[in-house]
Amino acid sequence: MRFDDELRADIRDHYDRGQEDGRLREGRGRLELWRTRDILRRWLPAPPAHVLDVGGASGVHAEWLAADGYDVELIDPVPLHVEQAGHIAGVRAREGDARSLDLEDESADAVLLLGPLYHLPDRADRGLALAEAARVVRPGGLVAAAVISRFASLHDSIQRGWLAEPDWVAGVEQTIVDGLHHGLAYGDRDRFTTAYFHHPDEVAPELADAGLEVAAVVSVEGPAAFIAEADARLDNPADREVLMRWLRLLETETSLLGASGHLLGLARRP
Repeated sequence: MRFDDELRADIRDHYDRGQEDGRLREGRGRLELWRTRDILRRWLPAPPAHVLDVGGASGVHAEWLAADGYDVELIDPVPLHVEQAGHIAGVRAREGDARSLDLEDESADAVLLLGPLYHLPDRADRGLALAEAARVVRPGGLVAAAVISRFASLHDSIQRGWLAEPDWVAGVEQTIVDGLHHGLAYGDRDRFTTAYFHHPDEVAPELADAGLEVAAVVSVEGPAAFIAEADARLDNPADREVLMRWLRLLETETSLLGASGHLLGLARRP
């Protein structure tokens, strides 16, 4: 994506703070990182396949991919992110737009879209990003696209006790209706920026419309989004092992997809 007139300035402001690099490395965010890594390791081709990390931010995922032996190329619209990712050994990072990739057809073994789709509120823009991923991946190659669940803000509100804030509550209820999260419009608390939150039933059709063969839509955090004292559970290796095993067992349970903060759509180019 590009930060032009089509996107709100608060998206750029949000990421220019430099906080994205730590979001998945500490606290509750670690579960998103570990589960995404667990899922992708089962779906990606073997190293040293060429993986294109589109919207890869500061390179949190690119880092473990490179350590696993993949040939990693990261593209992101935020100069700070590109600078940060460029310091990771084995990662080539440059600025770019998910909707218009400066790459040859069929030039990557796998394409990851782990951030762009939820900052493209217009479905046409999301379609462009998915179509570009389908274009640059080789036949049979994996396209993995992350989305935020339609109900993620509701989950956070229950977990963090934000039920007594009228502006925020009204915003959450509107997001459940239309999927649009307007960030700063919902009170003055420092929360997530402008985004689109997918209903679980929307993920597969958007992938299919881009000409991809949908293999699965899986939950990332699953119902662990509701776990009290989640940080303590993640810090305990024995608890963490059981939790990760259970979330893997539940990841394709369609009745629970909406309970996850994030979903991962997995598809292949025919």
